[in-house]
Amino acid sequence: MTTRPRARDYGIPFRGSPGAWNAITDVAGIEVGYCTLIAGTARKGAPAPAVRTGVTAILPRGKNSKDPVFAGTFTLNGAGEMTGSHWVAESGFLESPIAITNTHSVGAVHEGIIEWQVRRKLMFGLFSLPLVAETFDGLLSDVNGFHVRPDHVHTALESAKTGTVAEGNVGGGTGMCLFQWKGGSGTASRLVDSAAERHSVGAFVQGNFGKRADAVVAGIPVGVLLADAESLADWADFGTILGRGSIIVVVGTDAPLLPRQLDRLAKRAALGIARTGGNGGNLSGDLVIAFSTANAGAARTDAALSRIETLSNAALDPLFEAAADATEEAIVNALVAAETMVGVEGRRVSSIPVERLVEILRAHNRLATAAVKR
Repeated sequence: MTTRPRARDYGIPFRGSPGAWNAITDVAGIEVGYCTLIAGTARKGAPAPAVRTGVTAILPRGKNSKDPVFAGTFTLNGAGEMTGSHWVAESGFLESPIAITNTHSVGAVHEGIIEWQVRRKLMFGLFSLPLVAETFDGLLSDVNGFHVRPDHVHTALESAKTGTVAEGNVGGGTGMCLFQWKGGSGTASRLVDSAAERHSVGAFVQGNFGKRADAVVAGIPVGVLLADAESLADWADFGTILGRGSIIVVVGTDAPLLPRQLDRLAKRAALGIARTGGNGGNLSGDLVIAFSTANAGAARTDAALSRIETLSNAALDPLFEAAADATEEAIVNALVAAETMVGVEGRRVSSIPVERLVEILRAHNRLATAAVKR
C-alpha cells in the first residue's frame, strides 16, 4: 500500500467537488477491501516466479447485506471479462459483491465469492452469479501460476471498509500498468446537486492501459513531454499488445436511478478514460459497471409490488458529468500513487516521475491549489 500523495495534493486540477474521502466510499454504505499478493524473486530465471497480483472487493451495501442494487453496464471494448453482467442486463439488479483481479484468476475469484456468500448466508436467491472483472498483469506477475485462491477473495471481502481507500500497487491493481508506467487501483468522487438534492457519485478503477505517448493529465500531453523519462525495453517482448491493456471502472451513486439510467451513467465513465488518453484498442478490455444504493428493498420477493423513486432523465446531466470527472481523477490517482515495481523475469516498470509531471503542468499554467469548480 502506498503513502504517496494523491493527484490533488500535487496541485493537479480537476473539475467538480469531491466528497470527504474523494473515493467511491463517499457513497454511503459502499465498502472496499483488498488482498495483495507479493512474493517470489524478481530476476530473470529465478526459481520462484514473481507474484505481483491480488483481489479487490467492492460491496455496494457493505459486507453484511445481501440486498441487491439497481445496476447497469457499458462496454467500450470487449477484450475482457466481467462475469455476471448478463444477469445484470437481464434483471437490472446486481446481487453480489464486485471483485476485480487478474485475467487468469477470474475462476478462483468467482468461486471465492460464492463460497463466502454461502458461508455467510448472504446469497439473495437460490444461486449466485458473481460479478468478477479482470485486467492482465502478465508483464509483472506470474499470471499463469494461478496464485489467487478463493481464500484470498475471503480476505478481501472481510477486510472491506468505508473511509479512505488505498491506491496504486494494491489488490487487483498490484501488477497493473498505466501508459507504460506503473498503474493499478485508484478512486475519486463528486458531490452533485440534482433535482434540489445533493448526491454522491464515486468511481473506482483498476487501470492497466495506454501507450506512453497517449498519456494526458489536466489536458496536457504529458506522455509526449516525458518520452525520455526511461527506457521501454522491458515492453518489447509483448509485441502487438504493447501498451494497449485494459481498465475496469466501477461507478457507484446514492442517486435514485433505474437500470437503464445506470447503463447511461456507465457510458460516461468512458469519457473520463478518453480524457486521460485511453483509446479503447482492439485488445483492450474496457468494462464499466454502475450501480445505485438508493431504493433499498426494491428486489424484495415477499410482495408482488415494489415502490421505488427515480430521478427524471432531465435531472441526469450533473450525474453524467460527475461520472466522467470522477473516472478521470481516479485514473490519475492510480498513476501518481503507484510505485516502481520489479516483477517476473526481472522486468521493471517505473512510477511516473511526479516531480517532472508537476514541472510540466506548472510550465503550462495548469497547477492549482484546489480543484477547479465548474
